Amino acid sequence: MTTTGPDIAAAWLDGHAAELSAIRRRLHATPELGRQEYATTALVGEHLERAGLSPKVLEGGTGLVCDVGSVDGPIVALRADIDALPLPDEKDVPYRSQVPGVCHACGHDVHTAALVGVGLALSAYADRLPGRVRLIFQPAEEVMPGGALDVVAEGWMEDVAAIFALHCDPALEVGRVGLKSGAVTAAADTVEVRLTGPGGHTSRPHNTVDLVHALGTVATGLPEALSRLVDPRAGLCLVWGHVSAGVARNAIPREGVLQGTLRVLDKTAWQDAPDLVRRVVAGLVSPYGARADVTYVRGVPPVVNDPSATSLLAAAVQTALGAGAAVATTQSLGGEDFAWYLDHVPGSMARLGVKPPGLERPVDLHQGLFDVDEACLAVAVRVLVTVAVAALTTS
Repeated sequence: MTTTGPDIAAAWLDGHAAELSAIRRRLHATPELGRQEYATTALVGEHLERAGLSPKVLEGGTGLVCDVGSVDGPIVALRADIDALPLPDEKDVPYRSQVPGVCHACGHDVHTAALVGVGLALSAYADRLPGRVRLIFQPAEEVMPGGALDVVAEGWMEDVAAIFALHCDPALEVGRVGLKSGAVTAAADTVEVRLTGPGGHTSRPHNTVDLVHALGTVATGLPEALSRLVDPRAGLCLVWGHVSAGVARNAIPREGVLQGTLRVLDKTAWQDAPDLVRRVVAGLVSPYGARADVTYVRGVPPVVNDPSATSLLAAAVQTALGAGAAVATTQSLGGEDFAWYLDHVPGSMARLGVKPPGLERPVDLHQGLFDVDEACLAVAVRVLVTVAVAALTTS
């Protein structure tokens, strides 16, 4: 019996498409936030165990890793993220989130269900695989700096030859997969600037520290200065999402806070960003006499796809789906902790088309109305099984 990727996927998908959809819908209805994915971990584990596999839960209690195949030979990893977002589900569908204020608005339910399908499809061929496929169901992708570091810290990357992943793309039609060699996402960090001063009366700002004015100077001046101090090709962008100061119109407050995200396309610029931000903030507030405390939290570096792994993935897409299925995609300013794996092993992340048919303007990720055409699930299984088997054969 053949062990080619497309045939393995087709053999399982014939008669299991409804099961795949049911898994995805159950996950969508019962979402869990990062490092709280206990029920999700249990559900995934149950499906894999029923197929005769032996998943291992990560030390933190959420997320799991499961090897399929022969002990001898190379190891190729496939990764899905399992956590949801703290957003309300605004869709009117039978599988709408039952957890108030939490939903799978980034497609992680699709990633997870598809990788379960990959595990079930490969389980019947485990003894004929030329190595092992390591299924990584990773927790806390939405939590900086990300659950990928947990997987790496437990040693699951040590013997891996390559790693692959798919991420939902709501702008791409089902049946197409977007690929790019090199950087495909951006670094994403969090920045908090807290200014303090003695406070005072708004009639006498010259006798104290006009904190709100100083805060406004940082709010507008820091992004502007960074755009002049960093190579424009690095694509550095600082956007504030929270600003707060004061409680009374005629009282200068003693404290003010800015919180935002810094995103950058270039890895070198990302490494230099914390020191640069602190230096610029200090210079901006110095004339006003305010005390500035900068909290800079590293998020994730850019995902930089390995050229050889990306070529292998592109070939797998064409083999599994046909000519024209593999399309070019562009680098985005979104962050993805898949980048941490690529610090240790070569790999590639592609964008999975999930756009529902007839939808003129797709609903973007991280919105409560986000949904997918579930035909994308079978597409994901075909691609991931095909690239895993191909990578084992060529490693």
